Formats: sequence, C-alpha cells, structure tokens
Amino acid sequence: MPVVRSLVSDKKYQVKVLTRNASSRRAQELYGLENVELFGGTLANETTLYNGHRGCYGAFVNIDGFNTGEKAEMFWAIRIYEIAIKEGLKFFVYGNYDYALKAGAYNSRYRCGHLDGKGRIGEWILWQNTTNMDRMDAALFTGGPYIDMSVSGATMMSPTIEDGIVTWRIPVGDVAVPFVALQDCGYYVRWMFDNPRRASGMDLRTAIAHISFHEMAAAFERVTGRPAQYIEMSIDDYWALYRDIADLPTAYNADPDDASTMSTKDNFTGFWNFCKDDLMKREYAILDEIHPNRIRTAEQWFRIEEANGQASGKGSLWDRVQPENLLEVLKRGEDGDQGTLQQCLEATIDMGTAIPNASKLSSFISGR
Repeated sequence: MPVVRSLVSDKKYQVKVLTRNASSRRAQELYGLENVELFGGTLANETTLYNGHRGCYGAFVNIDGFNTGEKAEMFWAIRIYEIAIKEGLKFFVYGNYDYALKAGAYNSRYRCGHLDGKGRIGEWILWQNTTNMDRMDAALFTGGPYIDMSVSGATMMSPTIEDGIVTWRIPVGDVAVPFVALQDCGYYVRWMFDNPRRASGMDLRTAIAHISFHEMAAAFERVTGRPAQYIEMSIDDYWALYRDIADLPTAYNADPDDASTMSTKDNFTGFWNFCKDDLMKREYAILDEIHPNRIRTAEQWFRIEEANGQASGKGSLWDRVQPENLLEVLKRGEDGDQGTLQQCLEATIDMGTAIPNASKLSSFISGR
C-alpha cells in the first residue's frame, strides 16, 4: 500500500492493483486514490496475468509467500517475469528477500522458505536481465522484517505487556537486525521507476538500520516515557510460546503433505538463526544517496508513529500496544480468514504483483 500511494502521489503514474476481493477495506482504500484501478483475480492464473500486464509499461511484483508457499511462489514469480516480457513491459521490479540458505553456506539451519523462495528467484531475475535488458529492464527491491510489526498484532515479534512493561521475547540475543520502515518502501520503489536505467540490474537492499531489540526497547521508552524491555530467549523456549502453531504449514495455501512445505517452526527457526548469526547485510551509503531524508533510527520511527497515531485517532504508541488495541499491519491477520493461530504466521505484507501502464505506471498488486 505505501508503494501504491507513492506511485500515484503526483499523478505521474497510473496504478492497476490486482485484488482477490475488491470490496475489502484495503482495496477500497487504494481505490479511493486518484489514478488507481482495481483488477480482480489471483496471481496464480495465467489468463489473469496476461490480461493484467497487457498494455502496461512495467510491473512491481511482491508475492506473499505465506499464501502461496515456497514452491508455488517460485513457479509463479518466474511465469510473471516471462509473461511481462511477452507482453512488452519495459521495467520490472521484483519484491525480494535475502537468500538466507545461500548466505549461510547452504547450511540447513538457515533454511527459511519465505526468504529463500524470493532470494532464489531474485538471483534468477538478475541473471535473466543480463540477456533480456534490451527488451525489459529488471531490478530487485529487497526488504526485510518491518519495524511496523514490532508494535502490531499477529506477527512473530508482536509485543506483550508484562507487569506493565512492553516486552519483546525474541531468540536473537544482542544481534542487530536490519529493520525496514514500510513508509520508506514507497519512496525507494518510486525512485526505481523514476530511474529505470540506473536501477536496472540493481539489488536495492533497504533498511532503516541494523537495530537490536535492546535498542528498540530503549527507543520506545524514550519516546513514550513508558517502560519497555527485551527478554532474550532460547529457540526452544520461544517455540514453547508458539507451540500451538509450530507444526502448522508456514503457508496456508501450501499442501501440508508435500515434502517441500515447511512447518512454521522450521521456517522461523531458520529465520531467527539467520538474524542471530548476523548474515543479513546492507549497504547504507546507497540508501543515503537515494533517500537523504530516510528514517535512520528506531527512535525516529517511533516518534513518527507516535505523532501519526495521535493525529489519526489511533492513540499513543502506549495505547496501541495494549493487547486489546493491537492493530494488524499485515493484511492476512486483519482479514482473519485463517483463524487466530494462523494469523501468527504473518511476516510480510501481502502486496502481490504490480504493473504500470504505458508512460504511466500501473501496479498489479496481489491483494484480497
């Protein structure tokens, strides 16, 4: 949603949003913006993809791996790229994640389907770009865990209130993690579409900064004046908290009987190992150049959220982290269509596929 807003903010681009449910709150919120049209369907359908891409200038593709599962995500990402070339698109931006398994020298302790599925295809797209750029330029927009999830519900890092203290219980120790601010994602993707030749072949790895949970708790305290803490956990103690969902498939549309389908426990164990061993790298100089006014610290982000929450009527950050008030920044959690336990699987916003329209940009973003 921040990407769509940024693309149409000055009416330079027209955005076509793929949605599975045009009447949903989020689809209607986007439809209320000028230069946005909704396109009904699902990314797992070739007819939809051909019709959606036809007549467009470019595509922004960000598939929800917690919907599709690792295997289907890889297949459909490849087909989306191939169909985009066939339909004559000129620029293709792929919503990417770190290839955790490769970064960890293919040690299975780092295997994480919701990262690896994207990371493999990201490398494949850049490889394809070396021979296809005369027809269509392509680039990667690499995200990471959203700092927004630290104060929202139904994620694997949602806060709790323990004896009046905002608490995060996470198995990463003192290691800093490159958190991403959702609101900055729109700026970066817009920059890529405004500068396609420079962006072509680029893997733009974004983040606010590497931030530890100790830093996050301290920043929360400074901004709100309320006590906050990070409690380090062993991976076994962490899964004792999440035991009810540990054996569920990571992706709700993946076949649980397919040997390729990872359980929630296996997937997020790989994710936390990847974070804890500090394998998620970022180069901040290029981000400073592209976005000089980007958010750079957890405290800065919390202060922006505090102000925005007060202005929008959501209340202070302290109000918003109370169990009864936790909002769900991730789409599937808000929809609630997978039940309370399944909501906890969220770790990425469901933004699907996006597309631009000849000399204007149409985004083809998979929603519901």
